Amino acid sequence: MKPLSCLKMNVRKSILSDLPRIMEIYREAREIMISCGNIHQWPLGYPYESKVKGDIDNGNSYVIEDEEDIVGVFTFIIGKDPTYGYIEGSWIEDTKPYGTIHSLGSLKRSHNVARTCFEWCWQQIDNLRVDTHEENVIMRHCVEKFGFQYCGTIYLENGSPRRAYQKIK
Repeated sequence: MKPLSCLKMNVRKSILSDLPRIMEIYREAREIMISCGNIHQWPLGYPYESKVKGDIDNGNSYVIEDEEDIVGVFTFIIGKDPTYGYIEGSWIEDTKPYGTIHSLGSLKRSHNVARTCFEWCWQQIDNLRVDTHEENVIMRHCVEKFGFQYCGTIYLENGSPRRAYQKIK
């Protein structure tokens, strides 16, 4: 098996037959987060299968493949995100359409999944937003390394705070 960093990555829309593999990837991503001290972001099996199936049905779920397998997954939506309507802080730009990246997960053995996701999304629209939990140091590092700027705190529907970032041309 080739090291993943040497493999070409491909992004495509998820299909229903990908669901078991996607759930495996999210399980492994939760394990990675917990091992790094992020025990609060995805509790009790989140993202739930019903949510992932809804994202697939709505055409918002994407997988990242190397030459051998699906190694990552994320949700990408172009349009207003209701959780981004209020921010403690301020967006860099708040009038242009934007794309939002959610629920990015990858396998433990994979490399460059976040970068592949960000680059692909950047090709779709040049105004991106993403948020993550305070304890998710891996994701915080990835978004900052890719050039996202910290904008402030947003709150999920359940009231949970998230660090919000934006990158715009």
